[in-house]
Amino acid sequence: MPGQRPVPDRPGLRVAIVGAGIGGLTAALCLSARGHDVTLVERRTAFSEVGAGLQLSPNASRVLTELGLGMPLRRVAGEPARVRIRSLTGAREIGEIALGEAMRERFGAPYWVVHRADLQTILLEAARGRPGIRLTIGRTVTDVQETATGTTLSLASDGGRSETLASDLVVAADGVRSTLRARFDRRALRPRGEAAWRATLPRERVPPDFLADETGLWLGPGRHVVHYPINGGRRLNLVAVLPDEERGEEWGAPGEPARLRAAFADAAPALAGLLARPESWLVWSLVDRPAARPMARGRIALLGDAAHPVLPFLAQGAAMAIEDAAVLAACLVPGEPVPAALSCYAKARAERVATIQAHSRRNGRIYHAGTLLSAARDVVLGRLGPVQMTERYAWLYGWRPVGSASGLGSEGDAVRLRGRR
Repeated sequence: MPGQRPVPDRPGLRVAIVGAGIGGLTAALCLSARGHDVTLVERRTAFSEVGAGLQLSPNASRVLTELGLGMPLRRVAGEPARVRIRSLTGAREIGEIALGEAMRERFGAPYWVVHRADLQTILLEAARGRPGIRLTIGRTVTDVQETATGTTLSLASDGGRSETLASDLVVAADGVRSTLRARFDRRALRPRGEAAWRATLPRERVPPDFLADETGLWLGPGRHVVHYPINGGRRLNLVAVLPDEERGEEWGAPGEPARLRAAFADAAPALAGLLARPESWLVWSLVDRPAARPMARGRIALLGDAAHPVLPFLAQGAAMAIEDAAVLAACLVPGEPVPAALSCYAKARAERVATIQAHSRRNGRIYHAGTLLSAARDVVLGRLGPVQMTERYAWLYGWRPVGSASGLGSEGDAVRLRGRR
């Protein structure tokens, strides 16, 4: 398979990954490609991913392509030509960001948009096809014990049956409400008083003005809307972020369409008409928390939202989990003491994830700026051309594991990363 290297002569590690979401599955594939034996533990018994679409910028798509997933992803992912930025209330053109071919030429990897369920299915099928990956579903982690030589997870099934799982290390990829994070960092999630409303529309119900192969971004005081095609263009993904103090930390609950329509009653007629079309919405309260300090300790590592929740204003939540997986694989070299390898991983990720969290928060303030600040914002965005807008994030999209042309990293990467400690 493209992107895979020969399995090392030394025996691989036994890795238990808690959570079979996008981050956990990607980590399993990256680690299996390096010869490690992986057990994925998932509390769900069915993999019906919700949450509609997500964006895979080049820093993430590069890793997935190197895992050999480029072909199946190209069948389901879209590759918008641009981000078109407009005023939410007046539909005035503000600016544009070059995507499509410009991204490929500049960063050597595509900027994809994809339905979360499609990506989950591709990752899950790839994991099931690897002999070194075992999937254990319907199990909840009730405890973890750590010794100098390994770890033991205590698991409980829905039927009340208990069992244990021994491994050399544990990777907690169990999401923003991770139960294992408390071993590192007890800081609570902070509700932001905002919520993301998500829905999809079949292409036949999408107004003609919204069928272009592009991402739409509509900015207004305290609110914004994003839309882009998914499922190979067969559906339009919609995300509306607006103030919502009532929901606290509510997650994936149904939203009342009339409430959303009222919140965007002053939107440009075309946008208001689009937002009125979905018959159902799911709502995620936005929460924030600094990255765990550290992201790993002893034989336990945190990955993705469990380690560093990322607000949606930079579209990097999934991408950061995918990056984590690649760096973890680069650091976990057979024969290297596990605590030292995980320390390498934590230190390699600390600065980047904190920077991206900060940029996401800053983007949220810019997106939702009031009248005076939004006028200055619009002037700046208008003066920057599409290519310059893309270039502002070259540091983000051009990322790859240290010293490697492969999204999986290399043993040399791990040596260089450990040299930074």
